[in-house]
Amino acid sequence: MKRCVRCASEFDTASWACPTCGFEPASLNGHFAFAPTLACGGEGFEDSYFQELAQLESGNFWFRARNRLILWALKKYFADAKNLLEIGCGTGFVLSGIAATFPDINLSGSEVSASGLGYAAQRVPGATFFQMDARSIPFVGEFDAIGAFDVIEHIEQDEAVLAQMFAALKPGGGLLLTVPQHPFLWSEMDVGAHHVRRYRADELKRKVTQAGFEVVEMASFVSLLLPLMYASRLTQRKVRDDYDVMAELRLHPAVNFALEKILAVERGLIRLGVRFFCGGSLLLVARKA
Repeated sequence: MKRCVRCASEFDTASWACPTCGFEPASLNGHFAFAPTLACGGEGFEDSYFQELAQLESGNFWFRARNRLILWALKKYFADAKNLLEIGCGTGFVLSGIAATFPDINLSGSEVSASGLGYAAQRVPGATFFQMDARSIPFVGEFDAIGAFDVIEHIEQDEAVLAQMFAALKPGGGLLLTVPQHPFLWSEMDVGAHHVRRYRADELKRKVTQAGFEVVEMASFVSLLLPLMYASRLTQRKVRDDYDVMAELRLHPAVNFALEKILAVERGLIRLGVRFFCGGSLLLVARKA
């Protein structure tokens, strides 16, 4: 079911033209644009990051480890999902992993910035992509699963986004989130990445529950690396004009390899049922009640 982003009317037609108010989304670089005034960046992420992210993600230990954890959660809780929407799909790295693991799933990806969609479309040519504002999702009861991976910490109105996700899911549909965890880790990295917050586990659970979801899984990750991460963040507490937020992704191959192996051990423990009480990031899985 479609929902008009102008008048909120719901309709089930082949066309995106709203039968009530006549609004029809523009086309931007071959993709429907539901919030074109926001398409040129500035909403929580720098457009200039996309090109380097596209080059670094597939080799970086953190992105690779996060992908494997997301795929584990999707396979465990929503293996039968027929379609999935990723909000804030960036350059399509997560969607490419889902497409490879679940070749029969119908994938959609959205991004508020039009710049990232070109990279995503190249990575996952079989997916459908559109530009939109996550605070106004143009679907109702449409998806079996929705994912937002390190996205909602960029958005001031995160509760509004969660409510929109709830509406866009089918009954019983699944929500998968990853977010940065622990306010005490706040540093110049968060400022440079345009984070609004780092979450506490109880805060995220409360907001997801208030949106109507039933939380079925919460797991901290990047837990075994937390001492190293904390030490790194202590050196980033002073705001600098020349801070390079992408520097953390440019690691020596030996260091990158070692960190990935540590997170592989951590992921194995999570799969066995071990739950860490703290960690640099947090995975949450919920179901539409």
